[in-house]
Amino acid sequence: MSITAINVRNQFRGKVKEIIEGPVVSEIDVETPSGLVVTSVITTRSVKELGLKPGRDVVALVKSTEVSIATL
Repeated sequence: MSITAINVRNQFRGKVKEIIEGPVVSEIDVETPSGLVVTSVITTRSVKELGLKPGRDVVALVKSTEVSIATL
């Protein structure tokens, strides 16, 4: 399967840096070439079906209806 078009505009290419696998959900850290780390929580089943492993090239797709901003 290949993606030919998608409406998600926020896309980050990177490599899987770390996977913290749980019984139901897992955390996936994706590091971009600039060093930004994007973390996703997905089902552990999806981790296995996608064949995710550290070092694998992936695209993190971010689509949100809300972005919150806090001051420091």
